[in-house]
Amino acid sequence: MISLHIGIDDTDSPRKGCTTYIAALLVEKLAKINAKFLDYPNLVRLNPNVPWKTRGNGALCLRIQLEEGLLEEVKEFTIDTVEEYADLEYEGTDPGIVFFQGERIPKEIRMFARNTIQGLVKLEDAISLIKKFRAEAFGFKKCRGIIGALASIGETLENDHTYEIIAYRIPENYGKPRQLDEESVRRMDRETKPYTFNNVDPETGRILITPRGPDPILYGIRGETPEIVKKAHEMVRALEPIERWVIFRTNHGTDAHLRKVESISEVRPYHPVIVKGTVSKPPRIIPRRHVIFTIKDETGEVDCAAYEPTGSLRKIARRLMVGDLVEVYGGVRPPSEKNPLTINLEKLKILRLAPKISYMNPLCPKCGKRMKSMGAGKGFRCEKCGFRSKELEKVAVEEERDLREGIYISDPRSERHLTKPLQRYGMEKKHAKVRLIDGWFGFGKT
Repeated sequence: MISLHIGIDDTDSPRKGCTTYIAALLVEKLAKINAKFLDYPNLVRLNPNVPWKTRGNGALCLRIQLEEGLLEEVKEFTIDTVEEYADLEYEGTDPGIVFFQGERIPKEIRMFARNTIQGLVKLEDAISLIKKFRAEAFGFKKCRGIIGALASIGETLENDHTYEIIAYRIPENYGKPRQLDEESVRRMDRETKPYTFNNVDPETGRILITPRGPDPILYGIRGETPEIVKKAHEMVRALEPIERWVIFRTNHGTDAHLRKVESISEVRPYHPVIVKGTVSKPPRIIPRRHVIFTIKDETGEVDCAAYEPTGSLRKIARRLMVGDLVEVYGGVRPPSEKNPLTINLEKLKILRLAPKISYMNPLCPKCGKRMKSMGAGKGFRCEKCGFRSKELEKVAVEEERDLREGIYISDPRSERHLTKPLQRYGMEKKHAKVRLIDGWFGFGKT
């Protein structure tokens, strides 16, 4: 028996297709030849800020054991399946496949995966590693998908991870409005909390498990264990046929993309970052109700943007004041002719609030009533007892802030795949061993 890792990426486009669906088809084909699954299919979301990303920028890895005599057959039907279901006519779709043999993934490939999730890498770097470790790669068109395919192999999800069960539509319904009993989704959400997440937006009541594009996905439910997402799936009432479903192990909701940098001078375009700074310019509202504020440290300044769809995060950003010490989390938008380098906020951590000082007229020293100003340089007069004074001055008073220290996250409807929701704090996994429940029930057809 040999261990084989199959990485796939960049098969979809804004108009059709889905890399997870190709993985689902391959899972079924591998099961038919009695391949042994070493893990649930791995769905690895890559850096969401790269300009050439696909819709969700997700790459897939299938980890199996099989008889060596079946190796060429598996490679052949994998390539054929990608070629058949990828949107090769779309200009920005450049699929890639990587086959890697071995029980352990080399450290260099694991580091490559981390850099692909948190930054920018080159195709040449991927090719170099593929050659060094005697893997095989197949690319279509510009072959950019080879990067994500190798990264999906390298990201072994050894630490924090979650699960997602994805149900797929029959082809006749692609492009049509998705049909679900929404009340069954709300009931599922109530009964599986806090072990599933981002099912329903709490502010608007919008159902979040259904995508909006023309892809094959009917819905996806995310949670902490394969058992809970399978249970949640069984609670949802679909009003249209489900062709098949698959459970994926994934880095959804883990903040895997965010990398802490030591100073603002290290902030780079297209990188997801965590950086600390002091608010140096008060928040301002720009057209479409977006909020912009500026932070600084001893190395420089950078703008931060809380866009209107982030909901409550935008409202919190509006309440910041100059002098507040904050830590910002988000992807970096490059500068343009109209705008400087900007961090698009996903989260905001308030570390220390600056005092809010206002100046009030003094109290009358005779009767205690608040005095009135008689005009600039003329002093103050008490309307109650008539006392007057030119020596008294306005008094500094610290007001209570309508804000508290702590972490604030965008509303679920605007969270990225990788953003860790508030309810997952304290539920992170470390060195968790994968257990295939009931042997393997990670996929099915109806």
